[in-house]
Amino acid sequence: MKNSNIQFFGYLGLLASIMVGVGEFLIHFAPGGFDSGIAFGYLLKVPADNLTIGHFLLVPFIPFYIFGYWHLYLALKPGDKKLAAAVLTLGIFAFVIGGIWVGSRAHLGMTVQTLHEADVPNIADKLIASYEVHLENLVKILRVIVLLISGCFVWAIVKGGTLYPKWMAFFNPILLLLIVFALFFFVRPIGQYLAPTAMNVAHFGLFTASLIALKK
Repeated sequence: MKNSNIQFFGYLGLLASIMVGVGEFLIHFAPGGFDSGIAFGYLLKVPADNLTIGHFLLVPFIPFYIFGYWHLYLALKPGDKKLAAAVLTLGIFAFVIGGIWVGSRAHLGMTVQTLHEADVPNIADKLIASYEVHLENLVKILRVIVLLISGCFVWAIVKGGTLYPKWMAFFNPILLLLIVFALFFFVRPIGQYLAPTAMNVAHFGLFTASLIALKK
């Protein structure tokens, strides 16, 4: 496949990271900080309009991540077809599961705000506990899958034969995700704006680096 076609899919993945990232930022960013004494209490600080706008902004662009992973597959395939296929397959699983999770966040925000206004702690505790079991656990699964993706991605590049230079292995999503969280804990003035949409920031870095590497 022509390099221009490979890059086209990379731009679609980049678009996903931007649009889903902006939507998730609107839903998750808490003006004044994220500290709270109750579960998901930071969502009380998010304006209701931001929850709605963020939700309908991110949902249509979640499938574009699959195009982005097709881009990675095409770039890795000349080196190792099996590892490339693993990255693609795991990427599809990651963003189907991640899409279910992130698509639930606006509703969670509205639920937390409504329960807080109604002052029904017993009901709130049950609903939040149910959310944590059925949906919050999905993000943990997502991170494990991204770890596996990163391992396959780095392994394929280090083995050689891909379209990527060796330095591209540094821009694997799990390492970029860890950098985002490190900034949140140690450089809060910057990290507080990146952490609310950390997975998208990591993939923005991944797809940007990939497009630069392939262009060169």
